[in-house]
Amino acid sequence: MRAVVVGASSGLGRCIAIGLGRRGANVAVLARRHERLVDTAQAIGPAALAVPCDATDPASCREAIEKAAAGLGGIDGLVYAPGIGPLARLVDLDAATWRAAFETNVIGAALVTAAAIPHLTASNGAAAYLSTVSASLTPPWPGLGAYAVSKAALDKLVEAWRIEHPRVGFTRVVVGDCAGGEGHSAIEFAKSWDPARAAEFLPLWAERKYLTGALLDVEDLVRVVDTVLRCGSSASIPSVTVTPRPPA
Repeated sequence: MRAVVVGASSGLGRCIAIGLGRRGANVAVLARRHERLVDTAQAIGPAALAVPCDATDPASCREAIEKAAAGLGGIDGLVYAPGIGPLARLVDLDAATWRAAFETNVIGAALVTAAAIPHLTASNGAAAYLSTVSASLTPPWPGLGAYAVSKAALDKLVEAWRIEHPRVGFTRVVVGDCAGGEGHSAIEFAKSWDPARAAEFLPLWAERKYLTGALLDVEDLVRVVDTVLRCGSSASIPSVTVTPRPPA
């Protein structure tokens, strides 16, 4: 399998890229942070490709996907892992924050997919897009409204791609609480949050039982993504949810 993982410089994207490589896939990793990207490629092995890409820039997406396709000899699977979640009440969000959320969570996915569609169509391949339980399976969490709204838009984007391109598999992968791996593989979703603001919202999330205390083993997520991509368009997998088993 020839796989392209976008957002592979850290967190779940990095974990998935390394995991796919260990399962025999030829992998191209795409992200903005070049040094981290090279580190991910080295962790996968000498055959991995590191291709710089700004998912919010159409020209960068086209160039990166073409380089990846040329290096891999085609593309069978695409993973879109980037996601940002600004922490603030809706009334406090400015236009720039809204734009940033949609540029990364929605527009980036659209641009990368558009660039990859010819290659995925030729291979009857598949694409997987990461989302979270907080955005897809529960009411919007207080403080994460912009994230939830943008991920809802991503859900419809994936559905629209599926309708317009039936020769490609499109799957939304909903992920429960997961810490990722060690070092650069750790989740950075909350890294930019203001500690005081986080202290305001965490008790609300706990009170509403959004936080169970259980964490998903990232290897379980990797196995699911690997299976989705290897199915290509031969199976219809609109969405799949991977969450940790609740504590007994």
